[in-house]
Amino acid sequence: MSENTDAASKQAAANPNEQALSELASALGGLKYGHVALTVHEGRVVQLDVTEKKRFTGN
Repeated sequence: MSENTDAASKQAAANPNEQALSELASALGGLKYGHVALTVHEGRVVQLDVTEKKRFTGN
């Protein structure tokens, strides 16, 4: 494993929601229309659902 991967693993272990926050930022950055839902169990994000909508203009 690389040093960067080890550091990321240690940081994620220190804050279990850190990976979820990173994934959330990524999902929001690439979403134009749609919604994002987080599922939280006992204060910990366990699931991220992204629904993207494609809109077409009626020419």
